Amino acid sequence: MNIKFRLILMNFMQFFIWGAWLLTIGAYWFQNKQWSGAQFGAIFSTMGISSILMPTLTGILSDKFINAEKLYGIMHILGGFTLCILPMISNPVTFFWVMLINMAFYMPTLSLSITVGYSALKSQGIDIVKTFPPIRTWGTVGFIAALWAVSLTHNETSANQFYISAAVAFALGIYAFTLPKCPPLNKRAGKKSFVDAWGLNAFALFKSPRFAIFFAFSLLLGAALQLTNAYGDTYIHDFKNVPAYQNTIAVKYPAIIMSISQISETLFILAIPFFLRKFGIKYVMLFSMLAWVLRFGLFAFGDPVNGLWMIILSCIVYGMAFDFFNISGSLFVETQASPEIRGSAQGLFMMMVNGFGALFGSFASGIIIDKYFTLTNNTKDWHGIWITFALYALAISVVFPFVFKYKHNAALKHAIEHA
Repeated sequence: MNIKFRLILMNFMQFFIWGAWLLTIGAYWFQNKQWSGAQFGAIFSTMGISSILMPTLTGILSDKFINAEKLYGIMHILGGFTLCILPMISNPVTFFWVMLINMAFYMPTLSLSITVGYSALKSQGIDIVKTFPPIRTWGTVGFIAALWAVSLTHNETSANQFYISAAVAFALGIYAFTLPKCPPLNKRAGKKSFVDAWGLNAFALFKSPRFAIFFAFSLLLGAALQLTNAYGDTYIHDFKNVPAYQNTIAVKYPAIIMSISQISETLFILAIPFFLRKFGIKYVMLFSMLAWVLRFGLFAFGDPVNGLWMIILSCIVYGMAFDFFNISGSLFVETQASPEIRGSAQGLFMMMVNGFGALFGSFASGIIIDKYFTLTNNTKDWHGIWITFALYALAISVVFPFVFKYKHNAALKHAIEHA
C-alpha cells in the first residue's frame, strides 16, 4: 500500500476518534445526564492537564525506549478501553477521572502521529514540507466524518458516541503496528542536563517581553477555543425546547451544522500565505482575535430559523479564528526562536494553547455559566453566555495590537514564500 495513503488513513482515524465525541459530549452531559456546568468545565480541563504532562513523557519514551509507532498503537488501544468505560459511569466525579485517563492516552498521540508520519516519509526520501500538510488535512476530514456519523445516527446525546470512538481507536491501535518502523534515535545520546532533556530551556523565552506577551495571548486564545468546542453543539440542541425550532434541520442535526467549522478550517489554511504576505503576522493574529468576536457574537443572535445564516456564518468564521492564530503563531516561533530550541519552543506554544489555555477556559467558563447564566429551571441563557464570550474576545483584540511589538521581517517573508 502506498505510504501516503497509509498515512492518510492514519490521520483520518486519528481525528475521527476525537470528532466522534468532542463537540457532542456537551449534549450528552447536559441533555442526557443533566449534570452541572461547573463539572462539565472540569471535563474539558482534562485535555489541558494531559497536554501539559503527557506529550513530554511519551516523547522521552519514543526517543529512548520504544518505537514510536508501537507506542502510538498502545496508547490508542488503552484509550479505546477507557472510552468503553465512560457510558457505564453514573456520577460526574468518576466520569472526570476516567476522561482524564482517556485524554492522557489520546493527547500524546497527536504529536506521536506527526513523529510517525515524518519518519515514514523521510525513510522513503519524500519531501515532508510539500507532502505532509495535504496528508494532515485528511485528519480534519476524519473529524468531520465522525461528526456526521454521530449526528446522522442520532447519537449526539447518546453514550453510543463513545463506543463509535472506541471502535475506531481499537482499529487504529492495531493498524499502527503495521506502519513503518520508527525506532528510538537517542539511546546512545550523550548525557544532557535535566533542563535540556525535558525541553525546559525554552522557558527562557519568557525573559523576552515579546515572547512573554505572545505566550500570554496564546493562553487566552486557547481558552476561547475551549469555549466553542465545549458549548457549541449543546447550544443548538437547547433550541429543541422551543416548539418553533423543534423540527428544524439545525436542531435535528446540530453536529452537521457544527462540522461547517471544520470544513472552513481546511479552506482558510489555503488563505494564510496570502494574508501573511499582505498584512504580516501581527495583523493576521489580530484578525484571528476579531474572528473570535464574530464567532461568539453571531451565536448570540442566531437561531435555527430566521437566524440560521448567523449560526452558519459563525461556523465559517471559525476557520479564520482557529487557523490564523495557530499557523501564524507557530510560524512566529519558528522564525524568532533560536534554532537549537525551536522544537521545545513549539512545544511550549502548544502547551500554552492546549494546556494552560484549555484549563483556564474550561474551569472559568463552567463556573461563570453555572453562577450567572443557568436559570432556575436548569436552562441556560445562551444569549448572555455568547455575548460574554464575545466581549472577552473583544477585550483581547483591543489590547493585543498595543502591547505586542513586532515587525514583519525578512526571515518571516522567506518562510511565507516557501510555505
